Amino acid sequence: MTKQFSVPRVPRGTNDILPSEISQWQDIETKARKLLATYNFREIRTPVFEQTNLFKRSLGQTSEVVNKQLLELVSHVPEEGFALRPEGTASVVRSYIENSMDRQEGISKLFYIGAMFRGERPQKGRLRQFHQIGVEVIGANTATPYLDAEVIALNAELLRTLGVKDFRLKINTLGSPQDKEHFSQALRKALQADVDKLCEDCQDRFERNVFRILDCKNSACRAVVAGIKLGHGHLSAESQKYYAELKKILQGLKVEFEEVLTLVRGLDYYTHTVFEITQSSLGSQDALSAGGRYNDLVAQLGGPQVDAVGFACGIERILLATAEENKPPADPLTVYVIALDEKVFPKAFRILQKLRAEGISSDMSYKVSSMKSQMRSADKAGSRYVVILGEDEDQKGVVALKDMKTGEQKEVKEDKLNELLRG
Repeated sequence: MTKQFSVPRVPRGTNDILPSEISQWQDIETKARKLLATYNFREIRTPVFEQTNLFKRSLGQTSEVVNKQLLELVSHVPEEGFALRPEGTASVVRSYIENSMDRQEGISKLFYIGAMFRGERPQKGRLRQFHQIGVEVIGANTATPYLDAEVIALNAELLRTLGVKDFRLKINTLGSPQDKEHFSQALRKALQADVDKLCEDCQDRFERNVFRILDCKNSACRAVVAGIKLGHGHLSAESQKYYAELKKILQGLKVEFEEVLTLVRGLDYYTHTVFEITQSSLGSQDALSAGGRYNDLVAQLGGPQVDAVGFACGIERILLATAEENKPPADPLTVYVIALDEKVFPKAFRILQKLRAEGISSDMSYKVSSMKSQMRSADKAGSRYVVILGEDEDQKGVVALKDMKTGEQKEVKEDKLNELLRG
């Protein structure tokens, strides 16, 4: 009895990016690289997995990314522990330290484009493998509201460049690490009487990471948060001045924003400025991008005491938020070569290779079939022209060149074909 095997499927929470879709991704990447170059950002590529401890130290032992979403790898070496990267900042900072970038340049302006991995419960806009475009600015004496404003403005401009409309920019500040600790204490005090009204996750967060309660989607938790008075009373005078200056600069740049006091971000390394850009068409998973300042992370991971700020955009969510008419068509094929019989096939194959050698995109059917069948294949491939070679054309040293748009067909000398198509 033959054993039956199930048809293999893509892992849950991941997607194939098919040839029919790839032009959209390439368009996003090309436009992003062009814009980031105008801001003097340079690309960096880090491994898709790192030592697990890097993420636990940077993102925080109490963060949900570490506690619930980290995808750890099985290692045959007991003392080694690795995990797929859940975000890009920690890897970039690790590389910054390891490669002594602080000794090479005053400010490192870096960007990355790549896959991230989290053990999420898959749903629209939330995947286990997803892709991000991220930027990081790292360097001594870069803790200035002007740089925060530039990064925020760049984030908004990037989304506009990629065709995203009607998005909302939300900003807030957590203040210094000391301010953040005061905020944490004040928040626990304000929530203490209503802890039993919170969802099970938020009751756990109350002790581990109280800030996460502020952005819980549970209606009961939202009602509790709405009942407490949030403000910036925990901020030092210096932090208040910094934040006021940031808002003034953004207004000067004509960057529209709204101040959201519940915006805190879920990763431990954030201090001072935090921001998020959302779009309502995405539903509950409405965040397109997010970021903020993380001045102490480099030093916490063993590097120099330098400042840093950055953001990351989700490519899948950008695609969801982008209107269909803004998505580019697939790159068209220039020429489809048709051989009408086996005798002329070798010559048609040589013509195909000559076209490609000249940089002319071209293809053919590798099996001789009827003219009607091969023309159908040419049309399906989206070819602009068809080159037809039969016995008559072979004897005369010509090919028939057909324009698939106009239907016009003419004979062309073989040695003039490449020149004509390049022109």
